[in-house]
Order: sequence, then C-alpha cells, then structure tokens
Amino acid sequence: MSPRTRQAILLLAPAVVLLVVLVGGSQVLMLAASLGRRSAYGGVIPGWSLENYLRALEPLYIRVLARSVILAAATTIVCLVVGYPVAYWLARRAPPTMRRALLVLVILPFWTSFLVRMYAWMFLLRTEGLVNFALGALGLPALALLYNPAAVLLGQVYGELPFIILPLYASLEKLDPELLDAAADLGAPPREVLRRVVLPLTWPGIVAGSILVFIPSLGAYLAPDLLGGARYVYVGSLIQSQFAVARDIPFGAALSFALSAGVLLALWILRRPLQAGAGESA
Repeated sequence: MSPRTRQAILLLAPAVVLLVVLVGGSQVLMLAASLGRRSAYGGVIPGWSLENYLRALEPLYIRVLARSVILAAATTIVCLVVGYPVAYWLARRAPPTMRRALLVLVILPFWTSFLVRMYAWMFLLRTEGLVNFALGALGLPALALLYNPAAVLLGQVYGELPFIILPLYASLEKLDPELLDAAADLGAPPREVLRRVVLPLTWPGIVAGSILVFIPSLGAYLAPDLLGGARYVYVGSLIQSQFAVARDIPFGAALSFALSAGVLLALWILRRPLQAGAGESA
C-alpha cells in the first residue's frame, strides 16, 4: 500500500465510521422496530412479523405515497425549469467579480431555519397575510392561497431550489465556450445549441441536482404540514404522525424503512441510464 493510499484511508476513516454508525445503525434499529408490534403504551414489542409492511400496502397509504411522488416530481421539474436559467446566467453571463456574492445570495436562505421560513410563507399567504392585504388595497378579493397543494409546492420549490442551482452552476461553469462558438459557427440556432450541446454536456449536473431535490421532497413533512394543512397528507407527514401522534412506532418505522429502501432501489435501477447519460456528456 502506497503512502498516498494509506493517507487517503486515514482521512476517510472518521467520516466512514460516522456514516456507518449514524446511518447504518439507525437503519438497523428502524428495521428491528418495524418487525415488531406496538405495545399498549406506545412502545415496541420485539417480533419478526411483516404485518406493518402489509399494512403499508393498503390503498389508503398507497394513495398517500402516490401523492408524495407527484409532489416530489413536480418540485424537481419546477426547480429544474427555474434553476437552470439562473445557474446558466451565474456561470456564463454574470460579471466574474460578482459571482461569489451572487452564490452567497443563493445559499443565504440556509442561514435561517427551514421552519422559520415556512412560517414566513404562512404569514405571506394566509387570508390576512401580506399578499391578500395588497390585493385588498387594489380592490381585488382575497384568495385562498394557503392550505392547498399549490402552497405546498411553492414551499418545497423555495426550500429545494438552491440544491439544484449549485450542481448546475458547477457543470455550466466547466462548459467550454469554444464548443458553443463552434456550434454557432456551424449554423446551429440558439435553441439547437441548448438542446444538442449545452444540455448533454451539463447532464451530470442535471442528474445530481434532480436527485438532491427529489429525495428530500419525497419525505418532506414541514412544508406539507404547515402549508398544506390537515386536508392533504403526504408520506413524510404520515411517518411523523405515527411516531409523534399515534405512537405507533413499528408502523412508522416500516413506512420509513420502506420509503428509504424504495428510493435506494430506484437509484440502483436507474444507475446505468444515469451513468450512460453522464458518459455521453463527457
């Protein structure tokens, strides 16, 4: 073993151990809890039953999962549509002296708690909020902006947008401008340059950003709970309620473990198409 390899192992060891203990250990505990059953006082009685997983396949919970998948997909698409032009402008059009300051503005929302930011959106969108107050000042009727799927999508896009801008910016910044000039010299219109040159070359950033947005959106519960109200239940809110409200830890653990396993399985199935797209863009 070379000294450089030994040094790399020593540098990576603490992070690997931390991930194995925190992530792997929690998954093992959650799997063990999901195979048990709920006690009379909300605890876990150990067992080896698949009852909680069979219960998760009931039509009611399948509809909740489908609603969550639709929300995550919509959030990813909207973030991609909104974030790609922003990332392109930052990487190719923004003044070089201002790029760092503009990137700080992109990550600036992370300096505030996500919970606080969702309460701010509630203050803006509620019936007596600033938006409806402005509409009333213009003589327009108040709108039901809160406690609906559109408000949930708005909160999710607001919270996840930086996660897609940064990978896209990294891919677009490395894009060779001579390739764009060559395509234009060959007579390609801007639309074709975008479709046949820019998008394929930035495919790794698109994939990375989409994954970073889709996975957290699939299990989100703060925005759906605060902005969606009790009328719309998503899988994140369902899992949280099983642990904190219903005190059914085994069923909540089964839902959580099944969701994690489903995401990992989807990533494993899609690994070859994603790798192929990244290889073609390289």
